[in-house]
Amino acid sequence: MKDLQLTSNPKPEPPHELPTPEMTEDAGSQALSEALRSSFAIVKILMIGLVLVFFGSGFFTVGTQEKAIILRFGKPVGEGEKALLGPGPHWAFPSPVDEVVKIPIGQVQTVASTIGWYATSVVKEASGTEPEPGPSLNPALDGYLLTGDQNIIHARGSLLYRISEPGLRFTFDFADAAKLVQNAFNNALIFAAANLTVDDALKDIPGFREKVALRLQQLIGQEQLGVIVDRIDLQPIPPRKLKPEFEKVLAALVNRDKVLNEARSYENQTTSRAKSEAAVRINGGITESNLMVQLVVADAERFTELLPAYRRNPQLFMRQRQQETLQRVLANAEYKMVLPGVANGKPVEVRLQLNRETPKPKTPGPPPAEVDKH
Repeated sequence: MKDLQLTSNPKPEPPHELPTPEMTEDAGSQALSEALRSSFAIVKILMIGLVLVFFGSGFFTVGTQEKAIILRFGKPVGEGEKALLGPGPHWAFPSPVDEVVKIPIGQVQTVASTIGWYATSVVKEASGTEPEPGPSLNPALDGYLLTGDQNIIHARGSLLYRISEPGLRFTFDFADAAKLVQNAFNNALIFAAANLTVDDALKDIPGFREKVALRLQQLIGQEQLGVIVDRIDLQPIPPRKLKPEFEKVLAALVNRDKVLNEARSYENQTTSRAKSEAAVRINGGITESNLMVQLVVADAERFTELLPAYRRNPQLFMRQRQQETLQRVLANAEYKMVLPGVANGKPVEVRLQLNRETPKPKTPGPPPAEVDKH
């Protein structure tokens, strides 16, 4: 029975572990995995490069004659002049975060007038030709200026200006500040021409330019445009149909000025010469007067010295002075004879008999030529 129990209830043995099946990778899957890993690496490098390029695009350079300001979402970064960036390299967030606005402070800019000139084309101006003048001006095409004496002229000009620092008002407070400068220049041309006669406007170009400059400065100050005027060039001409008549008038004015200048030059030369001669004569008179005074003083001193001797013996004194004078005057005379002026109370009469000059001997002439008797 024991044996049956043992036999019938045996102890179960632990189950044997099954071997793990080996996972084999396919060659195509492995290649795909490696390709994906390489692609992700390339994408990462590209993204990093794009990020670097994105931020690197924010670097910019401001020129030597420029200022710059950064607008972040449309608002300046900084306040007042602190917002201005000077020359050199700078960085800002790329668009659309930041926007860099450069202000050309110090750079010379040019605008041309748009009024006062006759109708023409760029091609004709470049070739140096002019359209034929019509019988009258066409107000719809031809520009002109009215002068103060109710005449008509053509005029055009160019303005060279610079933006004054800091330049914020010029850049941000106006939609087109350069257009405002041009309008102010046109206004100054009209104003200056209306305050001049036609002769002054055509002949006195510097005076015309000065009036334009004064009016332009006034308008710039009123509008606070923030610009500095460097130079104004003007070219006024008469109406082309009346050009010959104006040329004759201008020639007459030039001739008149030439004659007046010559007359003034002659006047100045004559006046200068007269003043010079007067100065010479005055100086000569002063010199002679000084010399005369010195001689009179010397004679007076000498007379004062000789006066006691004369008072002691006038006759002897007079004879001594007479003898000295004759010796000085008749130093080279061969014969000297002194006669008293009065003898026995009567004047002395002297008669001299002078022989005629001895005739000079005649110079013998050449012998007479022999006459040939044959």
